[in-house]
Amino acid sequence: MRIVVLAGGLSTERDVSISSGILVASALREKGHEVVLLDVFTGYEQNICDIDALFKQNYSFTDKANVGETVSDLSEVRENRLDKSGRFIGTNVIEICSEADITFLALHGGEGENGQLQATLDLLGIKYTGTGYLGSALAMNKGLTKGVFVQNKINTPAGEIFKSLEDAKSWSIFPCVVKPCSGGSSVGIAKAENEEEYILAVKDAFIYENEIVVEQFVKGREFSVGILGGKALPPIEIIPKSGFYDYAAKYQAGATDEICPADIDEQTDKKLRESAVAAYNSLHLDSYARVDFLVDENGEPFCLEANTLPGMTPTSLLPQEAAVEGLNYADLCEKIIEISLAKYKTEE
Repeated sequence: MRIVVLAGGLSTERDVSISSGILVASALREKGHEVVLLDVFTGYEQNICDIDALFKQNYSFTDKANVGETVSDLSEVRENRLDKSGRFIGTNVIEICSEADITFLALHGGEGENGQLQATLDLLGIKYTGTGYLGSALAMNKGLTKGVFVQNKINTPAGEIFKSLEDAKSWSIFPCVVKPCSGGSSVGIAKAENEEEYILAVKDAFIYENEIVVEQFVKGREFSVGILGGKALPPIEIIPKSGFYDYAAKYQAGATDEICPADIDEQTDKKLRESAVAAYNSLHLDSYARVDFLVDENGEPFCLEANTLPGMTPTSLLPQEAAVEGLNYADLCEKIIEISLAKYKTEE
């Protein structure tokens, strides 16, 4: 097959996306596919674009990825773009994707995950992996996600949405968790034990977005459940050594203990899997996703959010869960493509 892997972009998770993209492209090449790895923002900027040659030579825009302890510096990315435009989709990206059998979205956050790119590709008749525009938009916005969970009676922490610091001052339940509404990889997320910490956390969250979610803190164990083709994978438990699963804990090797299959009883396993599938269906997700949970001291799962384009980095959760089911990394990449292509056959 001819496959384009789209990575990069302009979100705070750019480095994570590039790391995912490099690994996905390499795995698919090992399986015998012709794979072009593109940065969705910079595209392919050379004067002559021989698309057939790009696939035959397995072109990659980079072979280096470094997910540090802090988010990407996007100003340099914008400055280095040759045409200096602010368009999200770079030069020749659409043309190259149009010649592929499918585009594997290795993007995280921003326009690559919030439904805008998915809607664009739909209109252009370009096949891609993962959830469509509606589910992507619902899952990306944590406020909308929470509303859907409440409406569908999926247990989730109590919370509110705020659009200004003044409005946010009305919150009075501590400890709590403050999150940018549409961010990912725990960027801008903080736990506040008291009002002073809360105000600082709110100010920090508003640096990233103009809308935030504040949730009552649930004391308990943290889990994630991958969904592949509508079926729940074995839950994985996440135990950050720092005590909080932030950006550094997610992507620095050794910063977090991840146990899969999780050391839980059969009943808790069943609750997590059923709740994950319910969340997946309620948000109109398809192909694959990952749903995150906290399980309190009474064994009750609280659904936090769903991720429509789960990370595929060396420390990512979905590949670990799939491995327990006998799917190695390369097989998982092919399985995602197989499931995603099947969606288009049902639409024909």
